Amino acid sequence: MHDTPRTHPDPDVTTYREGAYVIDTRSHAFAQVLGPAGAHVRVVAPGGGRQWEVPSQWLRLATRGEREAAGVRGGAPRSAVGCTECAGLEAARRAAVAGGDEEAVVDATIAVRSHFRDAHLLPGRAW
Repeated sequence: MHDTPRTHPDPDVTTYREGAYVIDTRSHAFAQVLGPAGAHVRVVAPGGGRQWEVPSQWLRLATRGEREAAGVRGGAPRSAVGCTECAGLEAARRAAVAGGDEEAVVDATIAVRSHFRDAHLLPGRAW
């Protein structure tokens, strides 16, 4: 599974794959892994926002229930066409869903669909 902790050259450090969902056990914050930062792991709230570093021993993988409660299904958002902008827009949409703001959900959904239409279905066509 892609969320399995990886080994680090230093046996006292556990790292997580980029995109894995974790819990910062100090604050019980739900976060997504951005990458290693020395003996720490750099994380961010899903969908963007505040980033912080956590000593790896204070992280644990989020359970399926925790991911679903946060509006995240499966792993990190991925684009069917491999587009990083699609993935970022989808992450923002998921964050809006998790936040419960209906207007933000509508705006984010429109942004996802508009980008996909303009960038992948009909590139170069003016509307």
